[in-house]
Amino acid sequence: MRIATLLWLVRLQRSLLLAVVLMTIGGCGASGPLSGRGNAASDRIRIQLDGAQPSASTGELNHKGETIRFKVGYGRNGIACAGSTFEEGWTPLGSFRVNAVLSNDRFLMDPSVVKQSGKTEAYLRENLFRNMSSIDFKGDGETGEYGLGYISLEPVPATPQPFRFNTYDGKFRWYSFAIHGTNDPSRVGQSITGGCINVDRNVMTELLETVQLGDEVVISSESPCTP
Repeated sequence: MRIATLLWLVRLQRSLLLAVVLMTIGGCGASGPLSGRGNAASDRIRIQLDGAQPSASTGELNHKGETIRFKVGYGRNGIACAGSTFEEGWTPLGSFRVNAVLSNDRFLMDPSVVKQSGKTEAYLRENLFRNMSSIDFKGDGETGEYGLGYISLEPVPATPQPFRFNTYDGKFRWYSFAIHGTNDPSRVGQSITGGCINVDRNVMTELLETVQLGDEVVISSESPCTP
């Protein structure tokens, strides 16, 4: 009886140890790349575009160990392949890096971009987003097309792009690929923008509170893209 009891105890200990190991593995498995911040900003924002059904296009933001999912809109002409040169109306796929965050309350910009502007950082902080928000792009008297904010993106690795500071309708602005808000929530979830990703007010508020310079944004799609 003693031998049988000892064998039973040994089996029980092994079973308990195996259970602990499996629980540990399960916990690691649940913490995938979109379930927490990790050690860096890499893949903090992921966007999946649907070329056949634009309303099914979504984004995911990692913040404080939670994944926030949201709808997005994209370019009116469709989806461009990774590594392509940005063209009006086309939303490119690939990996991107945040190089500027613009809103009425927040201003972040890579020093190299500030230098490119030919203006002081103080001038840009005070005027740039206000100028951009005051542009009437469609000529219908409506302004504020960028909603609450504008998060500028540069491709990684770097490729030649037409991004630049210029004057549009008499307003000094930064022309780039970006995630931005909107003055018309119905535009989110449609293939309707000039090429940028658009999001609603609540999502842009969250992004403006969390996004930092250097954060990575990955845009992908299972739909065909245009080279």
